[in-house]
Amino acid sequence: MHFKHPEILYFLFLLIIPILVHLFQLRKFKTEYFTNVQILKQLSIQTRKSSKIKKWLLLATRLFLLAFLIFAFAQPFFQAKDSFNANNELFVVLDNSFSMQAQGQKGPLLKRAIEDLLKNVPENKTFSLVTCSDNFFETNIKSIQKDLQNLKYSANEFQIDHILTEINAKKSAQNKDILVITDALGLKTNQVKRIPKSLNLSFVIPNSEQQNNVSIDSVYINQTLENFYEIGVKLHAYGKDLKPISISLFNQKKLEAKTILTFTDATKIQKFTIPKADFQGSVFIDDNSLDYDNSYFFSISKPKISNVISIGETAKSAFLSKIYTTDSFKYSNYELQNLDYNTLENQDAIIINELSDLPQALQVTLKNFVEKGGNLVYIPSKDQNIVKANIFLKNFGNYEYKQFEEVENQITKIVFDHPIFNDVFEKKASTFQYPNAKSSFTILTNANMILGFENQSSFLASIKNSLSNVYVFSAPINKQNSNFQNAPLIVPTFFKMAKNSASNQVSAFTIGKKNTYIVKSSLSKDEILEIKNDSEKFVPIQQVLNQKVQLSFSDLPSISGNFGVFNKNNVVDNISFNYNRTEGNLSDSSVNLLSDYKIVSGIDSFFNDLQFERADNQIWKWFIILSLLFLFFEILIQKFVK
Repeated sequence: MHFKHPEILYFLFLLIIPILVHLFQLRKFKTEYFTNVQILKQLSIQTRKSSKIKKWLLLATRLFLLAFLIFAFAQPFFQAKDSFNANNELFVVLDNSFSMQAQGQKGPLLKRAIEDLLKNVPENKTFSLVTCSDNFFETNIKSIQKDLQNLKYSANEFQIDHILTEINAKKSAQNKDILVITDALGLKTNQVKRIPKSLNLSFVIPNSEQQNNVSIDSVYINQTLENFYEIGVKLHAYGKDLKPISISLFNQKKLEAKTILTFTDATKIQKFTIPKADFQGSVFIDDNSLDYDNSYFFSISKPKISNVISIGETAKSAFLSKIYTTDSFKYSNYELQNLDYNTLENQDAIIINELSDLPQALQVTLKNFVEKGGNLVYIPSKDQNIVKANIFLKNFGNYEYKQFEEVENQITKIVFDHPIFNDVFEKKASTFQYPNAKSSFTILTNANMILGFENQSSFLASIKNSLSNVYVFSAPINKQNSNFQNAPLIVPTFFKMAKNSASNQVSAFTIGKKNTYIVKSSLSKDEILEIKNDSEKFVPIQQVLNQKVQLSFSDLPSISGNFGVFNKNNVVDNISFNYNRTEGNLSDSSVNLLSDYKIVSGIDSFFNDLQFERADNQIWKWFIILSLLFLFFEILIQKFVK
């Protein structure tokens, strides 16, 4: 037994006071008997004996009463089992990612966890709360009650290793107790391995009742028709025995189409046809599981005219005018000696067609052009200066010409998954009249192959950066050297190479990921582009690139939806943002990875265990009760003992 105020025990010397009083009352007096009271002698002796017993009883009760009262003020207690950690700093890590929208026995997992925290965290307990989106350090439950009740689901993934590493890095004089509340959905082995071993962790893992879920994965242009786009909506189904659900397509707020989906496989593609025009689309399903992946926002701009220039002999470039028609392109060809360098910065694509020499000024201009988002197509000449060509191509990536070989090769390999061809073929061709090249350069490269020779070397490869692409051929494609100009492949190949990666495509970015987008807009010195809709607006990181502006996104916006890109009050372009689709599989819980850690049944159990193991057993109240009990005994003795 220990005492909180042991100095109070010095007052035990006060016990001598009732003893002295008692001894004073027991003083001996000489008794004289008179003859007329002699008959009362026997009765007096008996009364005196009874009085002595009463005084001894009163002395005992008073001694116990005073002693217990002194002990009570000294506040005795039995030390806790885990008293060493009684002053530990408490951290509560709350997973508020979208998977916590799942329904548990008593409602959504996150809402229930918040209710339990408000109910079970002691009001005077100082602790820190860390979530995927908000942090509250050294606070108490009363101070953050409203913040907890208004806590929103976060688009950020729950990365337990990062959170716990940050907590561990916080310097503190005390040890740390960490309570983690998460459904463990999508938890990876490498994340658990990165958790610092020194942490005192406890986990509360709520379980969802509903395992089925349907998620809208993406929207893409499946086919381009004369006046329409055929878009594909890709959906993914998790679970078993899924019921049919409805899917609706909107253009802004106008319903364009609606149908019922029945799932026989885990993945389903639903196709819609929309006009070739500006389309701010949204797709909704009525799945009754997770809410965040029941909608998908996308923007498609009407086809824009692309500016294309080819630099080379007019005769060798004649085939390009048949591909770059006036309905989609503004095309022109310049021979090198007639080239106006000032026109290059306004182009979307530049084609270098079999130039034997690249002037240094042109190399610098082309490098700057690619860095600012333009696409470059390089077709070699058999007479080119290989050293100069390789120095130039090194600006963009690892591509190096070796010797020129007079060996005929067929172009037999088509990379169907490359963006150039991903929506060109309805199915992979098994029989195909392959074009050829009578001579070509041997190359050394790790660039992405688009078309390849039968000897597995590259005929056409792409070097991609964040803004644009550089496409490099390994052989001249004039009619004397190759029949590629007569092959069906030439039209989609050159058509796609001339289109900027951001043009005429579905604009749908993922919140939380680093994305770049190029907008055609001329800004004055003090002008900036702003992105906004009815619920949110922000200014992204932006860089002016000639007649274009590169926009960069990461954590903003915070809410998914369709947005406009504004230059003051004028809409320059449309853009869409969606939440990451990584938490749709509700059966992907990895609780088994946490087997080495303490898992408690609930938040109430955690705080009850903490109270039981860490709190000292205060027994001063019992001494107060005993004091009152002996006071009661004294009253009884005074009243009933004669």
